[in-house]
Amino acid sequence: MAKATTAYVCQECGASTAQWSGKCPGCLAWNTLAEEVTSKSGPEKPSAGGKVVALQTLDAEVPDAPRISSGLAELDRVIGGGLVPGSAILVGGDPGIGKSTLLLQAAAALANSGQTAIYFSGEEATAQVRLRAERLGIASAPVGLGAETGLAHILKTLGERKPAPDLVIIDSIQTLWSDQLESAPGTVSQVRACAQTLVRYAKRSGAAIVLVGHVTKDGQIAGPRVLEHMVDTVLYFEGDRGHQFRILRAVKNRFGPTDEIGVFEMTDRGLSEVANPSALFLAERADDVSGSCVFAGMEGSRPMLVEIQALLAPTSYATPRRSVVGWDSGRLAMTLAVLETRAGISLGADDVYLNVAGGLRINEPAADLAVAAALISAHTGAPVPMETVIFGEIGLSGEVRAVAHADQRLKEAAKLGFTSAIAPRNKRAKGAKNRKNSGIEMREISRLADLADSFQTPGKVSRLSNGAARHG
Repeated sequence: MAKATTAYVCQECGASTAQWSGKCPGCLAWNTLAEEVTSKSGPEKPSAGGKVVALQTLDAEVPDAPRISSGLAELDRVIGGGLVPGSAILVGGDPGIGKSTLLLQAAAALANSGQTAIYFSGEEATAQVRLRAERLGIASAPVGLGAETGLAHILKTLGERKPAPDLVIIDSIQTLWSDQLESAPGTVSQVRACAQTLVRYAKRSGAAIVLVGHVTKDGQIAGPRVLEHMVDTVLYFEGDRGHQFRILRAVKNRFGPTDEIGVFEMTDRGLSEVANPSALFLAERADDVSGSCVFAGMEGSRPMLVEIQALLAPTSYATPRRSVVGWDSGRLAMTLAVLETRAGISLGADDVYLNVAGGLRINEPAADLAVAAALISAHTGAPVPMETVIFGEIGLSGEVRAVAHADQRLKEAAKLGFTSAIAPRNKRAKGAKNRKNSGIEMREISRLADLADSFQTPGKVSRLSNGAARHG
């Protein structure tokens, strides 16, 4: 029998060392080494027995992975069209954001459709989960419910079910423990071992496994980084508790795209799907207010219109404040520098506040031009016309660069009643023809100074809308 040994394992990166030190030798983080007892005294010896692996060519025909609908269209969109049998999905998010609610609703919808779903909760008792199900109105769904943290008990329960369930939810992976290890639940060794065993069960049985993961203060899933490499799909459930909207975003997906998002709205009856998020994000937009404009963005294959708000205030500090919510602070600094250097608009004496309404976070560079328009509007006091959408990327030399999926952005804007757009100049005749057919009057600009000229005084706000007609 192997003798138990002691090692000091970093709880951030999983690096192991024989002696304790204040700084991890792997990730250089302080005070992250914890003592763990393993059940093996040395590395595993390779097995003498083996089999020849059948090799295939790259051009071999591979059938598409079968899909099982989760019952939530927004969830199916993010994971690529439905649950893949035998896949492992990791869902992370801030505490209280709605991860358990989302997965419980998905399990109930899948069970009501004739599939089998099992929900293991390691953080709540079964009575607490039932109370949530009653509040959500899904208490009658035939979902198997269990409160267990022992990995051996969970595997024994799943092994008794023939055939294997279609969906197994583990809430959460940090609460599980394996009796093969002496370390405490939530440590790197326990999380890695439990996740590896569950992924192996999913591949062997054909059940889809969903693991809920806690996140650190930096927003990353807690535990070893190898946890994200083990699973097939990694999803992040994002949102601000002050807003009712929640965003489900895929950052890794072996069976689908990694840039799709699903939009949900938190209500007193749980999470409801938002089929047309653009309309909700713009529902409370004020009329004729300076510093506000509509950005036509893309989230995966979905066009989405959001409101960008900017506010300038005289600073009372030696260094003006730059506060950003929902956008990259580095790109804001770049946009301010280009506005001052290339367009002659100096905002260095003002505090700058930038906000993406609705709690959505924008990551694409196409929002540069919309941010610049909101800043110029706040600086001059000239409102951007209500019926105008803006998108485009700004370069350091002041040029406005074309962005992808311009036609889809314009079609979404036309569907919501917008009649004009400010966008980069399209040098391809085919793209220009498609833009004209979208029903949007275009004002194409190639330099940031062209945008700034429209906001010289509040009285020139009509010049912006008239310019769209002249350049259509």
